[in-house]
Amino acid sequence: MSNFEGKVVVITGAGGGIGEGYAKIFAGKGMKVVVAEINAEQGQRVADEINASGGKAVFVKTDVSDEESCKAAAAKAIETFGAIDYLVNNAAIFGGMEIKGYLDVDMNYLNKFMAVNMHGALLMTRAVVPLMKKGSAIVNQSSTAAWMNMGFYGVAKLALNGITTSLANELGWRKIRINAIAPGPTDTQALRGTVGDYADELVKTMPIKRLGKPEDMANAVLFLLSDESSWITGHILNVDGGQFMRV
Repeated sequence: MSNFEGKVVVITGAGGGIGEGYAKIFAGKGMKVVVAEINAEQGQRVADEINASGGKAVFVKTDVSDEESCKAAAAKAIETFGAIDYLVNNAAIFGGMEIKGYLDVDMNYLNKFMAVNMHGALLMTRAVVPLMKKGSAIVNQSSTAAWMNMGFYGVAKLALNGITTSLANELGWRKIRINAIAPGPTDTQALRGTVGDYADELVKTMPIKRLGKPEDMANAVLFLLSDESSWITGHILNVDGGQFMRV
């Protein structure tokens, strides 16, 4: 794949789980990583571990539901590394989320949930696009839940798919591509803490009978960021072991 040496990537929600996997794997490819994370302790830990291993990373506390916080993260990337080549919108409320239906969920919680899981990617994109050059790329983190009628979590991801395709039209003239991946059940603490043993039941129904790994997601994201996908935009790529097949 493309040479990522020296490229600057902003990754939201990179303080744990799949996002932490992205940060460390991308640093291993030679990228300079901006760890944009709301949990200061976790975000700083990831940045410190990357720097200790010979990579380059900086942490910036980021609330993706807050426009000014997103702009500050973008400014920190420019201040520290001088450019933004890639954005990965990974941040979401998932681990420990409330499991309630639309008729029961508290509306204040729902509004905050959507502000993070739906509009967070839009706010970060709006913050970084003016600072990106031609040939830059963005990847949003959707989910197979978008097509599985899984309550407000699935609706947020379905909306994110729509935001991705709409932004692909808006960003095309700028020569900036935007795509998304839709992970299936991935073996993280957040998954286990949210669905418990149900994850194992999901695996039984899938053609490739194992949980995903952060590496599976990272490889897909790397492809969508790379020059090898230079004629791909507005695409939602399932990375799910065949859990959900669209025709």
